[in-house]
Amino acid sequence: MRLALDEAELAVRGGDVPVGAVVLSPDGETVLARGHNEREAGGDPTAHAEVLALRRAATALGSWRLPGCTLVVTLEPCVMCAGALVQSRVDRVVYGARDEKAGAAGSLWDLVRDRRLNHRPEVVEGVLADDCARLLTDFFRGR
Repeated sequence: MRLALDEAELAVRGGDVPVGAVVLSPDGETVLARGHNEREAGGDPTAHAEVLALRRAATALGSWRLPGCTLVVTLEPCVMCAGALVQSRVDRVVYGARDEKAGAAGSLWDLVRDRRLNHRPEVVEGVLADDCARLLTDFFRGR
């Protein structure tokens, strides 16, 4: 999660909401990819940290399927990102702060564990939640 927090700090420098993500290899030891929000920098509404990290991990592995991998992200994924997680077939998602307004991994919705879908990653929530939430609170307080 500390690596994802480092990525979130990069998002702030680009004028974006501080969300960072990393994708870990199946052994949990190797970082396959990193990402942070780049919506403002690139003018791309899909440039969320999770989506960028998943795309980069798929490129690194040469496959869109990421079985065994873990996505670690500072903020609970939104609906778009939760859909990308399911589609990528990651085994687990670990997140820090809950997103009561747009979270889709247990807060507002629980898309990633919807029994109607063909893949349901494990969800681990609340890792360094206070640190992740503080970064977001400080960012929005300054706006």
